[in-house]
Amino acid sequence: MELLFVHGALVRDGAWWWQPTADLLHETTGIRSRAVALPSCGERETGTTDTGTTESGATESGTPEGGLVEDAAALRRALDAVDPDTGAIVVGHSYGGTVIAEAGHHPAVRHLVLVSSYLPAVGQAQAGIMSGESDPVAIADHGDGTLGVSGYDAASFGARFLQDADAATQQGAWERVTAQSAAAFVTPTTRAGGQDVDSTVIVCTDDRSTSVALQREHAARATRSVELPTGHHPFITRPDLVVEQLTALLG
Repeated sequence: MELLFVHGALVRDGAWWWQPTADLLHETTGIRSRAVALPSCGERETGTTDTGTTESGATESGTPEGGLVEDAAALRRALDAVDPDTGAIVVGHSYGGTVIAEAGHHPAVRHLVLVSSYLPAVGQAQAGIMSGESDPVAIADHGDGTLGVSGYDAASFGARFLQDADAATQQGAWERVTAQSAAAFVTPTTRAGGQDVDSTVIVCTDDRSTSVALQREHAARATRSVELPTGHHPFITRPDLVVEQLTALLG
């Protein structure tokens, strides 16, 4: 069994975000993880790097290219490399759930885990999914086909997205904030990859980014859901709770 992690919007270096959970998961189960490089965030796959605790796709950063379609294609390529006899668990965070949906059905997928994320229906775009939020994250149009978070610094970003993490972790997260192609947000999904496979949604009840109401709306579409008392990134702040949920899926 492998695990593929699909990170959220407007950040880069998925392996860094997933690492605390990857380390603990490997320690307790022997399962290794890879983070999928998202072209819309300017990431390029450069090979596989063995860190000793997780196998994460090594990436380099560049100019954002493509959008949702290209991100979904990157996920499918990662799944194509999975041993079909063992399969994979795919974990999507936030926008990562929309990427999973657009990737569609893949025979290597054994289970989906969505963390403060979405199970969109066909025809929904990320911008539309987020449009009903009462306290939306401020996003600016850069005028060059990309978007980025607006009005934040390391402290305010940390308070919004990682209030349950220490200052060093908040700073590390801020350093990985990046521009993303607007096409990732405005392209409607053409598939619903979560329909034909078992799925678990982790609702983060102390999330200051994605409302609990929106999380629960999408959780209702999953096979099962669980609520954790964490902020937007439990795989950083409470890897023990995330690994507990992943371990339960292994039987």
